[in-house]
Amino acid sequence: MNRLRGFLSSYHPIVHTLILGTVMARAASSMSLPFLAIYLARHTSMSAVMIGIVIGMGSLAGTVGGFIGGTLSDRFGRRIIMLAALFGWAFVFLGFGMVKLPILFMLLNMLNGLCRSFYEPVSQALMADLTEPAKRLKVFSMRYMAINLGVAVGPLLGAFFATMNGALPFLITGIIYFIYAVTLYALLIAFGIKKIEGEKKSSVTFGSAVRVIRSDMTFRLYILGGIIGAIGYSQVMVTLSQYLEQSFVDGVKMFAILMSVNAIVVIAMQIPLTRLAEKYTPLVAIVIGNLMFALGDVGFAFSHSLAWLIISMSIFTLGEILNYPAANMLIDKLAPEHMRGTYFGAQTLTNIGHFIGPWVGGFLLVSYGGNTLYVLMAVLTITGSIFYWRGSIRQMMLKNTSKKENL
Repeated sequence: MNRLRGFLSSYHPIVHTLILGTVMARAASSMSLPFLAIYLARHTSMSAVMIGIVIGMGSLAGTVGGFIGGTLSDRFGRRIIMLAALFGWAFVFLGFGMVKLPILFMLLNMLNGLCRSFYEPVSQALMADLTEPAKRLKVFSMRYMAINLGVAVGPLLGAFFATMNGALPFLITGIIYFIYAVTLYALLIAFGIKKIEGEKKSSVTFGSAVRVIRSDMTFRLYILGGIIGAIGYSQVMVTLSQYLEQSFVDGVKMFAILMSVNAIVVIAMQIPLTRLAEKYTPLVAIVIGNLMFALGDVGFAFSHSLAWLIISMSIFTLGEILNYPAANMLIDKLAPEHMRGTYFGAQTLTNIGHFIGPWVGGFLLVSYGGNTLYVLMAVLTITGSIFYWRGSIRQMMLKNTSKKENL
């Protein structure tokens, strides 16, 4: 009990609320979004190509929207942008359950991508605002574990509710987001978030934000490293299912098992690995994480049984646990206080890797086979560490130069 009290008192109540809300929100969205393609195929006259376009437009809108939402949060405050995203999400999912026209589904999914890209970087920035620097890696890690808890539970609930009514998962998701938005609104007022946000930064404009990020070579190096990592990661989340279906008799079932293994390893190992990573720099965690990604990819390339695939996925997931929170820490250390939202928002540019990764992976799989695909991805992932390393060296040099100038 004392340990629980200590844990609760170690972080701002809003941080706990955001983490709990992340579990609920991700469980709700993964209860419905994975079934969107099936729902559209069954309940509309859309072709497979049109369904793909509708779903893809959400990712495309999200890539652009992260920068916009982050900049707006620096200018107008975290509270307004987060609440607008959450209420917008409620509208989106209720709309999914009610509309029938393809153009309306496309517009709703684009709004879904914008809401995600507004909420996630802004909530990360607020968590950093409310947490002392020494504890931020742990907070980012808890947030990542919360995402995986939600994703592990959501699809099972979605499959259950979908048997009753195809639109039900979307309607329930919309209601959950509305309740979360109202609850968060009340808590933000109760804990005086306006005082935490401070004065509105009228000097932060889209033009100034673009100029700062364009001139920040360190940030661009980190983004390149993130894009490369996303290209590699997408091969496991997207292309692996196709590879297993081609190479194994029960490939689809094996992929489902591997996704469960991924979630279980994240939940089981997130806390101990985070404690270990806190002893080292974020760069070390990313380099080791990328090495784990590469070893997992090599395992996928040469595994001939489910047991070896499970081992490969477990190793790959260890890299995932180390990599993503550490990448957030690098951005947090780099971002100026008054532009933290802008930098976290612009970090969504790494989604470009998730956008082009399936294309690259599909081409390599069809043209050269799964073995070649995953070996090449292992090599590519390792090269991503070079960009992070160069960015960290540059950041350290600039920091030392600034200290000398202040002496």
